[in-house]
Amino acid sequence: MTTTSPTTAPRTAQVTRNTAETRITVKVNLDGTGQARLHTGIGFFDHMLDQIARHGLIDLDIHAEGDLHIDGHHTVEDVGIAFGQALHQAVGDKKGIRRYGHAYVPLDEALSRVVIDLSGRPGLIMNVPFKSGMIGSFDSQLAHEFFQGFVNHAFVTLHIDNLRGENAHHQAETVFKAFARALRAALELDARALGTIPSTKGSL
Repeated sequence: MTTTSPTTAPRTAQVTRNTAETRITVKVNLDGTGQARLHTGIGFFDHMLDQIARHGLIDLDIHAEGDLHIDGHHTVEDVGIAFGQALHQAVGDKKGIRRYGHAYVPLDEALSRVVIDLSGRPGLIMNVPFKSGMIGSFDSQLAHEFFQGFVNHAFVTLHIDNLRGENAHHQAETVFKAFARALRAALELDARALGTIPSTKGSL
């Protein structure tokens, strides 16, 4: 049985990232209900971020202004970076968390698997052979840039595999939903391990 101790501090964070290319604010509540307020200027990307909030039960507030007159690269990558920073701050010392999570998610013909370890070590292995280069106004290659930015700043190990799929929208949606559910599992507090860090090293 999973529970949250009433004495556990709120797992929330806010990060602002301003560069010559983007201006981004990310707010997260890791123990939320899946509420999302999203504005990145890229409709399909907002749709994918909404999957993270709803399936991860993370309250997510993201506002981004980027150089979309060039393309979406900087905006998507920097949102990944800021989201990773916010998650890293919000999760705190990681005491009592399950640490590991995995999920398989289907959508019609598509099926994806995501495995995550809140290890303190950034690493991304992503195998997603998108069937189309563009999904609406979203360049499918930018999914990798989002997750790369995320893992580098959340300090997590992340394995993403699209096992099958013929529709790029379906492929992406299964990836983001599986990521959300794997992350949700890894962030859960284990009633049997509250107050302890899930590592033989004593730190993560």
